[in-house]
Formats: sequence, structure tokens, C-alpha cells
Amino acid sequence: MNTKIIIFVLTLFLFLGNFGCTAKEKNEENFSNKKKIYEESKSSSVDSLTRDIYNSRQNAITRAVAKASPAVVGINVIQYVEVPYRIYDPFFDPLFEYFLGKRPRDFFYEKFKVQGLGSGFIISPNGYILTNHHVAGNASKIVVTTTEGKKYDAKLVATDEVSDVALLKIEGENFPYLKLGNSDDVIVGEWVIAMGNPFGLFDLNMKPTVTVGVVSNKGINIIQDNKIYKGMIQTDAAISSGNSGGPLLNSLGEVIGINTMIYSTATSRQGAGSIGIGWAIPINRVKKIVDKIVDKTEIQRNFDLGLTLIEPGTYEAQRYRIEFDEGLLVVEVHRNSPAAKAGFEPGDIILEINGTKINSLDDYKLIVFDSFLEDELNFKVKRGGKEINLTVKVSKFKRR
Repeated sequence: MNTKIIIFVLTLFLFLGNFGCTAKEKNEENFSNKKKIYEESKSSSVDSLTRDIYNSRQNAITRAVAKASPAVVGINVIQYVEVPYRIYDPFFDPLFEYFLGKRPRDFFYEKFKVQGLGSGFIISPNGYILTNHHVAGNASKIVVTTTEGKKYDAKLVATDEVSDVALLKIEGENFPYLKLGNSDDVIVGEWVIAMGNPFGLFDLNMKPTVTVGVVSNKGINIIQDNKIYKGMIQTDAAISSGNSGGPLLNSLGEVIGINTMIYSTATSRQGAGSIGIGWAIPINRVKKIVDKIVDKTEIQRNFDLGLTLIEPGTYEAQRYRIEFDEGLLVVEVHRNSPAAKAGFEPGDIILEINGTKINSLDDYKLIVFDSFLEDELNFKVKRGGKEINLTVKVSKFKRR
């Protein structure tokens, strides 16, 4: 074969091969462009600064969350509430009663089933759980759901309405649990983590919801109904309906409080939402309640020492014509009451209780209403221009 012809054929073959490869690459490139409208990060080509930022995603907060999450539980409760009502009385008439006297009318009660939810956290490997009294304290049935998706019927071991703390127990062993920190060491401004079951979201994937904020304030005292909230920790970590009973953690993953209540202007049929003001019961106060339960000490409260008191500057104070601008004026001491046994007299002015100055009824309630049976309360009292000390031993008393 002619050498020129051989060279021509080889050249043509190489040209067609290159053309085919180029066309294939272009087709693949076009296909790739059609499938991806984004650019993927190439981790192997990142610079040292980007790599440092990437590594910083794992920090104290994420480590604390990973450590604490398995011990947080969702709580569902069923409570039966009795609602009074009267059956229609055809003979009831105001005019009839005016002439013949009031007829006795019986009240009847109907039970309604109310379902609720909240949060809690395991504090021991054998299944003790802390939550709020208002979550589970009056429940007829309590179901606890863990992050493994397992459901347990929980027993109410003990509850204290005044401190709003409840202790539950589920049967089992080797549960993940949280360690209790020291709420006296809390620093205003430090990072905190709130975990729980807001609006029942725990049921979606058996994982607690995590919110992060700082300690906004501490030492807040609030009196609400029969509950005495002392030394509360305030946080801007989002707390909403259903978060009650969940843990408030520091950046070490230690429990420093139980998320309990919020101030909110935003509500819906599902409950109240966070606006950045929430409070947690300091864990050191909770420990005292738990220690009493463990020691099998019955949690009994006494809200009445047998004193009738008035504040300075009020209309009632002016009626008694006793000059005082501090403390509380004793206007009545009930017979056989703890105060009477301690030596209180009408006209005494209470200045201090256990070394704490008393200038309002709220000051008095924060100490006295939070006491237990057999506690001793030391009063500094002003009587006839002199200051004396009286010790009241808290005991059962009911006014007649």
C-alpha cells in the first residue's frame, strides 16, 4: 500500500476518535449542568481558616446537647376533673324563696377527662424522673416516652405543689441520666440550654427540642396561686407550652434548673409561645425536695401560723393608729396557734424572719408558706419600742 495513503488513513482515524471523545465529554457536561444547579463544596480544597470554622461547629453547646438528649423525656398525662352542676329545679323561684325560705339544692359532679403534656428528665439509672407538679402532680395516668421511642407507665412517687416539683418513677435499669449542677453558681449572661417537649413536638421523632440563650437574671421571687417560686432563674432561651418540667442546662451539660413558667403575650389554642422571658426553678431548691422524699420525710406544708397581718401605709394600718413604716403589724393572734404558743401579741411588728427583712405580705409568704412541719422560724419583733426575738415551731393549725 502506498505510504501516503496509510498516513492519511491513520490521521483520519485519530481525528474522528478525538472528535467523538470531545462530543461525548460535551454531552456529559451538558447533562451534568442540567442535573445540578448548585456548586458543591470541595472539602479537600478548603483553606485552613475554613477548616477551623468547620471544626468549631462542634462546641460546648453541641457536646452538652448530645450528652443530655437521651435523658430527656416527653410526658403525657390524663387527669379527671370534677365539674359541679345543678339539676334544674322547677320550684326554684326568687319570689317563692322570699316567702317560704331557701330550698336546699344539691350539687352534682360530672367527671371530664383532660389530657395534657409536658417534659421531664431522668436523674438516676433506675428511672427516677423530675418534672413539674403542674405537669403530673394531679394526673390519673402518666405515660413517659424516651428518646428510644419506648413508652412507660410512670408512678407518681411524690409531689409538692408549693415548689411545683414532682418526682416520677419508671421501671427499668441502666437508663441514661443527667447530673444535677449547682444553681448557686449560676452567672448572669452565661450560656444555657433549654430542652423539652414544646407543643408535643417530641412525639414527631422522639427527640427533644433544643433552644439556647443566656441567663437573663436570677433570684426572682414569684407567688402564684398556692405556689411559691423562690430564687428563679430567668432566661431568654425559648420556652413554650409543653417545655414545663424539662431541664435547663449549663454549657457543661449539668442541670441548673427545671423549666417551669413563661411570661407571654402570644397565645393560641395550643398554648403560650415564647417571647424571651422564661423562668426555671433553681436545681438546689429541687434537691432539698428530693432529699426529703428519699429520706421518706412526708412533705407537709403549713400555710397558717395563726397571725392576721397588715402592711404599712395601707388604709387598714391607719385605722389602728399605730405608727410603723417597716415590717408587718400583728392585729390578731389566734388561740392555740403556733404564733400564740410562741408568745406573739396584737400590736407586735414583725421586722425579720430568719434574718430576712419583712416589709410586705409577699416577703412573709415567701418564707412562711415555704416552710415544712417542724421547721423553726426565728422572728425579730418590735414590741413597745423594744426589739425581741420569738421562735415559732411550724405545726398543724386550722382557724375556726
